[in-house]
Amino acid sequence: MLRIGVDFHAFDGKFQGSRSHLIGLYRAMVALCPDFEFVFFLEQVDALRALPGFDRPNVRCVYMPHANPLVRLAWQLPVLRKRHRIDILHTQYIVPLWSARGNAVTIHDILFEKHPEFFTPFFVWRSRWLFRRSARKADMVLTVSEYSRREIAQCYGLPVQRIGLLLNAVDHTVFHPAQVDESAVLARRQLKATEYLLTVGRIEPRKDHATLLKAYALLGRGAPPLVIVGQRDFGYGAFEEALAALPPGSDVRVLCDVGDQELAVLLRHAKVFVYPSLAEGFGMPPLEAMASGVPVVTSTSTALPEVVGDAGLTFPPGDVAALSECLAALSRDASLRAKLVARGLERAKAFSWQDGARVLRATFLNYGKTSM
Repeated sequence: MLRIGVDFHAFDGKFQGSRSHLIGLYRAMVALCPDFEFVFFLEQVDALRALPGFDRPNVRCVYMPHANPLVRLAWQLPVLRKRHRIDILHTQYIVPLWSARGNAVTIHDILFEKHPEFFTPFFVWRSRWLFRRSARKADMVLTVSEYSRREIAQCYGLPVQRIGLLLNAVDHTVFHPAQVDESAVLARRQLKATEYLLTVGRIEPRKDHATLLKAYALLGRGAPPLVIVGQRDFGYGAFEEALAALPPGSDVRVLCDVGDQELAVLLRHAKVFVYPSLAEGFGMPPLEAMASGVPVVTSTSTALPEVVGDAGLTFPPGDVAALSECLAALSRDASLRAKLVARGLERAKAFSWQDGARVLRATFLNYGKTSM
């Protein structure tokens, strides 16, 4: 029986794509692999145990206190790996600093390589060294999109076929079309179903909220409210400037305190979901919106066309006029919205955690047969 250790510290965070990825992928993995033993290392042990699917007999949750990345990678994970006799240790982005056999790493993206302007100089410097080292030292390298797969291969000199593909997916028990009256939840935010535009993501330059606000301003009087869900992060000055420049009477609401359950409600009752990001390794929010039965508008940047396909309206990154035209078309055309909703629901079905789990199981088994 293979014993798989998983660095689950991302579970302790909030609204991170890697958190959703870990939960969805490993919920499918523990169901698919009763012949594997899974040891999850994290701080919020009881919270993970309480999630459906993580109470199986082949699962152990081990306490790992929150620490800075250096402590986690140089000390905590190497010690826990040895103590619990882990055969394969699966981490996100970076492998532990002390070499050992049986490292699997999922590098979700390397956006800092071609878009360093969206990150702090220290993050770029640190990541360029650690990610390159991880890609070359790991026994198994995985990623979440064909775009990221090509970028990792090109930048770090790996054969494309050596990089496994674990496409992200959504939990359809959480993200689904509206089924019941949830007007009371919306009323707490002074919103009405299908009468607002929505975007979700950290407020930072890469997400390009500034272009969205400028495009929204072009819609003029009578535009639906624009709801922005996200917390302010590095370099949000351009967002504040665009917000201050909006015409008087513009109805823009910034919500920084939205929990997981409320987010799902806000998604499925939106009139339009818009995602103007300039760079993504995958792009979970548009997929969650499509699964929720909401028409989607995204930029054509990086991995986003791979996620949305022909199920949404798209525009060139940073093009204010083109984005405004997309928003105007969807705001006034009910038949177009209905067509994109149908396409989006079908598109979302193409992304399955079970498919990713099958890829990961095969990767682990192949390593076990050839290297252990």
